[in-house]
Amino acid sequence: MREIKVVTRKRNEMVDITRDVQDVVEQENIDEGVAIVYVPHTTAGITINEGADPSVQRDIVETLKKLVPETGNYNHIEGNSDAHIKASILGSSVTVLIKNERLVLGTWQHIFFYEGDGPRTRKVIIKIFSS
Repeated sequence: MREIKVVTRKRNEMVDITRDVQDVVEQENIDEGVAIVYVPHTTAGITINEGADPSVQRDIVETLKKLVPETGNYNHIEGNSDAHIKASILGSSVTVLIKNERLVLGTWQHIFFYEGDGPRTRKVIIKIFSS
């Protein structure tokens, strides 16, 4: 297993970690297999979506903020209930195929770390299985 660090600068933001994950694949020298990219945090998530147009990331962040506002009638008293809910919506892991030492992603697809309770220094765990 490998670990990468993600430094976030806002309370809610998406950080493109595609290059970091690809670097791990190349370092592991895996020709073909599967990469599991896992976020071990309850107020952050991960998703695969369009990376060519930054407005898509802004739309995702803004829509999540509208769907799950920062303040509300939450029972959790730590002030970050919204982040827990947003992380649950996005999920804590993605699986990406590997072929010829490259992540198999669609033309516009990138891997994004979602921060729901930043700014913070976070970690992402990557496990690669060779086939």
